Amino acid sequence: MTALTLSTAGAATLRADALVVGVAKGVKGPVLAPGSEAVDKAFDGKLAAVLATLGATGAEGELTKLPAASGLKAPVVVAVGLGPVPDKEDAYDAEALRRAAGTAARALSGSKKAGFALPAGSVEDAAAVAEGALLGSYAFTAYQGGENKVAPKDAKSKDSGPKQPLAEVTLLGGKPRDKGYKAAVERALALVEEINRARDLINTPPNDLYPESFAAVATAAGKEHGIKVQVLDEKALVKGGYGGILGVGQGSANGPRLVKLAYTHPKAEKTLAFVGKGITYDSGGISLKPAGHNETMKCDMSGAAAVFAAVVTAARLGLKVNVTGWLALAENMPSGNATRPGDVLRMYSGKTVEVLNTDAEGRLVLGDALTRASEEKPDAIVDVATLTGAMVLALGNRTFGIMANDDAFRTSIHEIADEVGEASWPMPLPADLRKGMDSPTADIANMGERMGGGLVAGLFLKEFVGEGIAWAHLDIAGPAFHEGAPYGYTPKGGTGSAVRTLVRLAERTADGDLG
Repeated sequence: MTALTLSTAGAATLRADALVVGVAKGVKGPVLAPGSEAVDKAFDGKLAAVLATLGATGAEGELTKLPAASGLKAPVVVAVGLGPVPDKEDAYDAEALRRAAGTAARALSGSKKAGFALPAGSVEDAAAVAEGALLGSYAFTAYQGGENKVAPKDAKSKDSGPKQPLAEVTLLGGKPRDKGYKAAVERALALVEEINRARDLINTPPNDLYPESFAAVATAAGKEHGIKVQVLDEKALVKGGYGGILGVGQGSANGPRLVKLAYTHPKAEKTLAFVGKGITYDSGGISLKPAGHNETMKCDMSGAAAVFAAVVTAARLGLKVNVTGWLALAENMPSGNATRPGDVLRMYSGKTVEVLNTDAEGRLVLGDALTRASEEKPDAIVDVATLTGAMVLALGNRTFGIMANDDAFRTSIHEIADEVGEASWPMPLPADLRKGMDSPTADIANMGERMGGGLVAGLFLKEFVGEGIAWAHLDIAGPAFHEGAPYGYTPKGGTGSAVRTLVRLAERTADGDLG
């Protein structure tokens, strides 16, 4: 994990590998952002002109490296675009700061130390820069850089391995002795460490991450952070009647698990339940996915990773709210024991489900977990899942959908996601789509109308939420796993989508604003 420090040192005197400054897109060319004053002075007030000569415009995501002027201790200046100049000089959007810091941090991978002289005049700005820099510094290198055992022993050169992330971020312009700034940095460290742990889990290949090993990770984290962890193995699931989780996992040699993580605070007045889809690998089961759709299915446990990270973050921050996480873990594989299309499963709720498509498995494991979570009567439940390709078709690769049984709660989640910089969109649950899941054999089928498939899945889940409990469903199928080139603070691979939204919801609830 990249180190993060606040410093009162001036940008000109900081000894580092690079200095990062912000530049906005003005009407007549690039405009330097607050924080860059000392660097600009070293360039005799001509830094903006030099950047313009090099082709910089200040557009978001743009990055320009140039040799430092003689008055600076750092040898390199990195100018990163913030997008359009805001109406007020000090009113840079938090998400623009996060993305700019992330872009710079990615560009400085392999460096030991960088000073970030981006706008940090408020605690909120400093927090955004810290989050972006730490998120952008992430790299998944666990399976790279191994020893080459067939290379000649006298070989002159050795594989140096993958480039390591930026080792240290020094935040300039903050106030190290100010309680607000200290708290912001500590929060950013805890939050991003857990987001990056979620990213690691998502990126881990399925031969190493399966229900039992995921449960072991959760158990170890619980011991470290004072979280009570209960793991239901196959015997316990059979005894408890968890037909949905068992039905999905029965085709795999790696048995399913239901993991409960419970963080409690002695002064908490509210309880939240987070439920995560944890399909550690999804082949589609008997309804096998076609070629080209299997390769990234290790990411189908991203919802469970997000829930796990959110609960641990809440514990690390000591939030005055009870937060329970439910990880519904299974591996969906085809075999002689696998659930078949046409089979009927009896869920934990007692409701029977006709399985028309074994690749619609996430809703089955979530159904059991939602019922179990409802039994504890929390004040609200939020489930997170890479649930449907239909949601990707509707909203693209960067936006998750929000469905709920309460309009006000759905609006609150949407506002929270926007506040923390996670793209989302509220979606309806049209009652007319429910009829498509009617089954002549069981209480409900796991498939309905093809059109509006993401909404159909939400309606299915709604059937398993306890009466009178506010519930929201986040379908993160698009943003959970990024297959393109990195951008901003978003890496290639697992992203940790929805963690920030869940943590902010917990913080708001702790402050008495459940929404």
